[in-house]
Amino acid sequence: MSLTRKKGPLYQQIKKILKDRILHGVYPLGSSIPSEPQLEQEFNVSKMTVRNAVQELSQEGYVEKRSGIGTIVKRNTSFFKLSKGKKFTELLVEEGHKLEKRLLASELVANEAGTDDYERFGPYCQRIERLYMLDGQPYIHFIHFLTPAALGRGGIGELGADFQSLYDFLEERDILLENFKDRFFVEPASFETCQLLELPEGAHVLKRLRNSYDGEGLLIEYSIGCYNTQLHHYLVSYDT
Repeated sequence: MSLTRKKGPLYQQIKKILKDRILHGVYPLGSSIPSEPQLEQEFNVSKMTVRNAVQELSQEGYVEKRSGIGTIVKRNTSFFKLSKGKKFTELLVEEGHKLEKRLLASELVANEAGTDDYERFGPYCQRIERLYMLDGQPYIHFIHFLTPAALGRGGIGELGADFQSLYDFLEERDILLENFKDRFFVEPASFETCQLLELPEGAHVLKRLRNSYDGEGLLIEYSIGCYNTQLHHYLVSYDT
């Protein structure tokens, strides 16, 4: 896998890739991540670069080096800043599932004055479309709209195929989400969604509409998620 220095220090990029793999079940809890020589070969970097990446993962509590065994995955959930609850995707991984996120499209869209989108987002927004695969099967079809408050001028540029967590991406831009407002209902999926989720035309899906706000109450993201609950039910967990 090729890395580029334009995205920052190489060890930070490797750490992020390994962390994403842990959080999405590629490296399950209790399993070993690839050895340092294997990672050096995969990323075409020096031993020190790999060691720095693994050391940071260890400091954050994700892995632990064990003599004679290797580097073991110790934790597969992130620090969720928005609540004491765990992310839905983390609960799936804790159950032993493997989650893959595929980027389908990303484009800057101009909104016409007088339309609902214009009132909600402003003069433009970034439309990001993704497909979540659960154990190799299509599970969730997401469409995200990022507002100008999240984008700055000119949008966010091209997203790579390795793009995983939208909320981590926002945090990297110093945008912290403080409040979610969700609506859930069941309705027939669109023709496009049925094709992506490999469902019969007109099949019903669980639909989630989400508004995400920062600490100042500015709308940062609006998303539409369609879940194939025939494949797996929707999970919510609240800590007390």
